[in-house]
Amino acid sequence: MIQPKKTTEWRDKIHEVIYGTHTPAGKLFDIILLIAILYSIIIVMLESVQSFDNKYHDFFNISEWTVTILFTIEYILRIISVKKPKKYILSFYGIVDLLSTLPKYLSYIILDSQFLSVFRALRLLRVFRILKLIRFVGESNNLLRALKNSRSKILIFIFFVFIISIILGTVMYLIEGPQNGFKSIPQSIYWCIVTLTTVGFGDITPQTPIGQMLATVIMIIGYGIIAVPTGIISAEYTVSKNKESNTTDSSCRNCGSDIIFSDANYCRKCGHKLKEDA
Repeated sequence: MIQPKKTTEWRDKIHEVIYGTHTPAGKLFDIILLIAILYSIIIVMLESVQSFDNKYHDFFNISEWTVTILFTIEYILRIISVKKPKKYILSFYGIVDLLSTLPKYLSYIILDSQFLSVFRALRLLRVFRILKLIRFVGESNNLLRALKNSRSKILIFIFFVFIISIILGTVMYLIEGPQNGFKSIPQSIYWCIVTLTTVGFGDITPQTPIGQMLATVIMIIGYGIIAVPTGIISAEYTVSKNKESNTTDSSCRNCGSDIIFSDANYCRKCGHKLKEDA
């Protein structure tokens, strides 16, 4: 079915304002959106301070509802103005936009759920598009690729740490026992994980010399454990950067997208300049 011309033009104008970062109206919309996001986050944080909430509760509530309604309208307009609404709804930004509108509505069902509005902070990622910091997107892609490529190694490592925590936690339970605060094996495992990660809450501490000696060993192991995931990701990131430096002219060095036309001067996806001036 062919859509009426007026409807198509109306949708195109909305799309240009919401998604057109290169147009004056689009830039203004994005700036207002960022201000609204920052304002709503500040309001949520201040609302959690009891003294402020007692004094300005009505103002906070009105502000939250105003921002929520604006975000709801924006979310609906985004769905209406795109050609493939389902693709937007299921995209990362689509899910974030939805999560930004729900908390205030859910507050009538779930107590204090309006504080989940801090998810709106994720919407600030749009600043990369608005301020044209697209070169950082390429760096973030490298980091994401490094995390993706190293996920199996990290999962195996975490599984190994979990096994170590079970073994050492059980040993500590046998050494210290309930009389020294280690009331069960799960609680001892919790203590072991806290100690391995060098957090050290101090709610449970070994009292016997043998227990303290084992705790010392676990602490030393903890420092090595922290370094391993960092090393894995760093190695994969280096590999990703080396691959990027060896990228052929058939793909963009910034975002990795394929170059369809050999005489193209700019990337069709990120706008990165493909050819340096002679």
